Amino acid sequence: MPSRTFTPRGTPDGGTFIMNYQPVIPFGGMAGWSFLQRTQSAQKEAFNASPVMERDVQYYKENIDKVSSAEELVDDYRLLKVTLGAYGLDADIGNKFYIKKVLEDGTLDNDDLSNKLSDKRYFEMARDFGFGDFGIPGNKLSDFGETTTDAYQERQFEIAVGEQSQEMRLSLSLERDLGGILDKSTTDEGKWFSVMGNPPLRQIFETALGLPSTFATLDLDQQLDVFREKSETYFGDSTVDQFSNPEKMEELNRLFLVRSEIANGTASMSGGTIALTLLQSFNL
Repeated sequence: MPSRTFTPRGTPDGGTFIMNYQPVIPFGGMAGWSFLQRTQSAQKEAFNASPVMERDVQYYKENIDKVSSAEELVDDYRLLKVTLGAYGLDADIGNKFYIKKVLEDGTLDNDDLSNKLSDKRYFEMARDFGFGDFGIPGNKLSDFGETTTDAYQERQFEIAVGEQSQEMRLSLSLERDLGGILDKSTTDEGKWFSVMGNPPLRQIFETALGLPSTFATLDLDQQLDVFREKSETYFGDSTVDQFSNPEKMEELNRLFLVRSEIANGTASMSGGTIALTLLQSFNL
C-alpha cells in the first residue's frame, strides 16, 4: 500500500506526519472481523513501524519518568498526546485545565472529580498516575512508559481501523475493555455501571441488545434493570461475569456486528442467515 503524507495544521513541532501503513479491512460484518483476526498481528507490526509512531513512543519512554506533576504533563504536548491516547481520550487533548484537575484530585476521595465522572477512563488514568494519591506518582515506575506506549499503540491501531469501520474498531476494544471490568473485585451491579460508564462498551452492548438511541436518557437504575433483563434474554444470564467465558464474549461481539450491519443497511449476509444468527442468540 502506498505511503500517505499528511501536513498538519499548527502542530507543536511543525513537522509532517507520514503514515506508512493503513489497516486493511476488505469486508464488513463477521467476514471482515474474521479477516482482521487472521491478519491483525502482521497489520499491527506494520502500523507500529511508521516513523511517527516510533518517534512518539521513543520520546514518551525517554521522558515520562521525568514528570513530577499533572501540570508538567499537560504542558508537554507530546507526552499528553500519548497519555490520553493510551486511555482512549484523544479527543480531549485541548482540555488541559480539565485534565489537570482530574489528575491532581486523584481517586481516593469520593469528592475527587474522577469519581464523579460517568466516563471511568478518566478514573483509570488518574489512578495510574497517582498525582493526587501518592507521594511518588506511578509514572516514576520503571515499566510505566512501556505499559502506556503499548496501550497507545493498540488504541491508535484501533483508531486507524475505525477510519474504515467503526464497528471493527469497537470489536477490537471489546476484550480489553470488558476484560478490565471482569477483573475488578466488585459487585455485579458495580460491573454493570462500569460497562455503562465506558462509551465504547456501552455502544457495543446497546447495539447487541437492540436498545434504542433514547435508552441513555432513562434513570440509571432503570438502565441497569434493562441491561440485566436483555442479557438474560439473549445470553441466558443477567451477570457481567458470564462474559469471562470466551464463547459468551464471542457471541456478544457476533451479535453486535450482525445488528450493526442491519442498522447500517450493509449486511452482506442473506436475510435467512441473519435471521438464523439472531435466533441462535436466543438459543431457539
